[in-house]
Amino acid sequence: MEQCCPTVGIYTLGCKVNQYESEAVAERFSSRGFLVQSPTLSCDVYVINTCTVTAESDRKAGQFIRRAIRKNPLAYVLVMGCLSQTRPEAASAIAGVDYVLGNVNKLSVVDAAIELLKNGRKPTPSTVNVCPLDEREFEAMKITRFDRTRAYVKIEDGCENRCSYCIIPAARGSVRSKQPEEVVAEVRGLVAGGCREIVLTGIETASYGKDLPDCTLADLLEEIDQIPDVGRIRLGSLDPSLMKQSFVDRIAPLSCIAPHFHLSMQSASDRILASMRRKYNRRIAMEGIERLRRAFPRVQFTTDMIVGFPGESDADFAESVAFIKEAELLMVHVFPYSARQGTPAAEMKEQVPEQIKHLRVAAMNEAAKEVRQKILRASVGQTVPVLFETYKSGVAYGHTDSFIEVACPCASPLASELCSVLLTDADDTRCYGEIRCRL
Repeated sequence: MEQCCPTVGIYTLGCKVNQYESEAVAERFSSRGFLVQSPTLSCDVYVINTCTVTAESDRKAGQFIRRAIRKNPLAYVLVMGCLSQTRPEAASAIAGVDYVLGNVNKLSVVDAAIELLKNGRKPTPSTVNVCPLDEREFEAMKITRFDRTRAYVKIEDGCENRCSYCIIPAARGSVRSKQPEEVVAEVRGLVAGGCREIVLTGIETASYGKDLPDCTLADLLEEIDQIPDVGRIRLGSLDPSLMKQSFVDRIAPLSCIAPHFHLSMQSASDRILASMRRKYNRRIAMEGIERLRRAFPRVQFTTDMIVGFPGESDADFAESVAFIKEAELLMVHVFPYSARQGTPAAEMKEQVPEQIKHLRVAAMNEAAKEVRQKILRASVGQTVPVLFETYKSGVAYGHTDSFIEVACPCASPLASELCSVLLTDADDTRCYGEIRCRL
């Protein structure tokens, strides 16, 4: 059968912002006559949206690029994103890559793919189109589709924190915020399409509005809360310094805010936080958590932690583990420190040996597992709202508003259904429950 339209597969690595941008690119491809399909299939075009937050991210980017080339050596391979922005030569040097685009005007990757198909031949050498990030506006993007029940909406790009370990400001530039009326319109459209939960995300979400004259993150959330049937709104990773009393007082009355906050801690040692150039210390973070606990019943917290940062002692590491227990964090994403060329931390003395990093990752994961199990066990007996997302082998899976995963036996799929669930049991991963009624 003759193929009626070209096919494209999109590999996405990294953060929720990248996921959102890839979905916007996929929608643009669809509007231009492409069939968007799984990148595991043979496609006419592959787009790899890269991340460069760690050395492992760089390795995976190369792995995905080569996988696409092996899948169809005749396909056009376009690489974009953070690795392309900071090290375009790393992508263009891979034989079989045809086009390299950074983080400026990412939607133009569609035009580039169309031009490659029109020319009908793979360029030698590959085309590199990486522009400077300085003084650019927020790139206009929007999505109308979403998978399962949840959608990510990018409200901010860039970061100006200049943490000593992070290469992302070089990959993303300064803070740029999406206009509030555009965010509200996008959220309203997703809600009208049946989306029950939306995550507002950005490279530094807490900085939303810094470049706008009359809008802060709290202002935006108040506007979103006025959208009829808006459902749950979650916030992407947040700097703990955002959780001042004035901000908590603004968001506490909003019915749409899910009682779950992901705080980007990175460490809970004051000495290491200062070396990382973070804007808070242990006390500020804990006070923010306590404010949120008073304001939001059943609130839960998740976080990221970096272990093995240069100079991190056993005592520093112990402080971070103690914080996880004291703060009662539902989930902790633990990462070994990864040196990024061009950052101050990469040049610091007292680099921690890899073996010690791996031991600390395992120890912190074990401590976090114990805390999580305690939280889940304490939840048994509660009746809570669960938004179901997936279904497999007679079991429906979803999350509470506080981000506890729940599994319930069910005769049929319940995707996008909000139900009242009695939690009857728990292990170290999730709770189990019985569905009482639909809400």
